[in-house]
Amino acid sequence: MIVNDGVSQVTYTGVIYPNYIDHMGHMNVQFYVALFDQATWILFDRVGLSLLYFTDHARGMAALEQHIHYRREVFAGTVVTISSEIISVFDKTVRFRHIMRDHSEVAATCDMVGAHLDRVAHKAIPFPPHIHTNLVARSTASEDGPVTSP
Repeated sequence: MIVNDGVSQVTYTGVIYPNYIDHMGHMNVQFYVALFDQATWILFDRVGLSLLYFTDHARGMAALEQHIHYRREVFAGTVVTISSEIISVFDKTVRFRHIMRDHSEVAATCDMVGAHLDRVAHKAIPFPPHIHTNLVARSTASEDGPVTSP
C-alpha cells in the first residue's frame, strides 16, 4: 500500500507492456528511465514547473545526475507505481528520489539532481521564489536540517 503523506506522492501508475521486455525476459533498463522521466514531469508540474511556465518564461530543467538502483525484476503485465519525494532544494537545483513499486515491493529507485535553466542564456539560474517555496514545502528534509543552500 502506498501512502501519500504530503511529502512522498504517487507520480506514475502504469502497466508494463510486452514490448518493454528484453531478451532476458524482464523490463529493459531503457523503460525504467522512461517511466522515471514520466514521474519527474508530474512531480515538477505539481510544484509549478509546468509546460506553461517553461513556455511563458523561456525556462526549463536539465538532469545533472541520475542514479538507478535495480532491486528486483519487473515483468510484462505488472502494474507499477512510482512515488516521488524531494530530498533537498538549493538556489538553482533540486535533488529528488523516485521509488518504483510492484505491488508493495520496491523494484527500483532513482535519485536525481535537476537544474533550473534559462533557455535563452543556456545556463542554470535560481528558481523563482514561488517555485522555490513550493519545492521546499514538499521536501523531506527535517526542520532541523538544511533544505536550501546557505
